[in-house]
Amino acid sequence: MLEIVIQGRGGQGAQTAGNLLASAYFAAGHEVQCFATYGGARRGTPVSSYLRVDERPIRVRCNIERADAILCFDASLLVEPLLGCADANTLIVVNSSRPASHFAQALPGLRVLPIDGLAIARRNGLGRIVNSALVGACARAVGGIELPVLGQTIAAGSPARREENVVACNEGWDETERLLSAEAPR
Repeated sequence: MLEIVIQGRGGQGAQTAGNLLASAYFAAGHEVQCFATYGGARRGTPVSSYLRVDERPIRVRCNIERADAILCFDASLLVEPLLGCADANTLIVVNSSRPASHFAQALPGLRVLPIDGLAIARRNGLGRIVNSALVGACARAVGGIELPVLGQTIAAGSPARREENVVACNEGWDETERLLSAEAPR
């Protein structure tokens, strides 16, 4: 079973990202479970979304204790308790303009893929709305979804600027592909 924790601050779209990924995995033929938890119910407080993906029905009903992947909307959240569900095998996709080398030094022993979702969103006229770019990045990093299925899910789930959101998703996917290729042993 694939287990993903998505964390952001209220208003950043972490719950929407979880729902979009769940919809895309379901459209790709997987069983999914997605739920969210909230801190204080106000903008800016930490919000977590949890996603499980499997080939069989998912019967477990608890928080994710050890994540296969973490999608983090704000690098300042890469601290406890979020990192408490990470280990050396956890892939962390974080919204950040900092290079991977920064995270290698700041979080030794953890595999971090920084994606500048804000720059991608702004290039595509989405302002500070980074969901689509980060969903594309996470989906490419984790696997199990083809880009066309993800693009259709993003388009269907976007209340406005559908084309811009799909392009941002594709850019997040492509940037992750570039980072993964640079990581690969030669």
